Amino acid sequence: MSHWTDHLESGDDEGSLVRPYTITRGRTAPQRDDLTLITVVTTVGPEDDGADLAAGEKRLEPEHRTILEQCRTPAAVAEVAAGLDLPVSVTKILIGDLVSLGRVTIRPPLAAEQSGGLNVELLQAVRDGLQRL
Repeated sequence: MSHWTDHLESGDDEGSLVRPYTITRGRTAPQRDDLTLITVVTTVGPEDDGADLAAGEKRLEPEHRTILEQCRTPAAVAEVAAGLDLPVSVTKILIGDLVSLGRVTIRPPLAAEQSGGLNVELLQAVRDGLQRL
């Protein structure tokens, strides 16, 4: 997949910010506020996205399809953005689209989910260990 700024390297300055704007259909901010860099995204649904498309999914951008493929194995939002070579804000908008369609699920990372937040005892042990060095 090519990067949205590839045309800048070739000397084409026209429309340098058009690609991300086009990918998101003009949206500049994610609708969801629960997507962080470490939110885990997992694809839900069939392996063959071309065979079982619902009516609304025919409008998916190639980047949506790339996210579906990449998240067959759970991946953090930051990893997805790196894989797409797009800004995180654009990636969050695309992931939000897929959540709305029911094609991906999102959840906090397991460590935060299991402990209910920060493990204060572990942090204190790390601090004490570092002070002993």
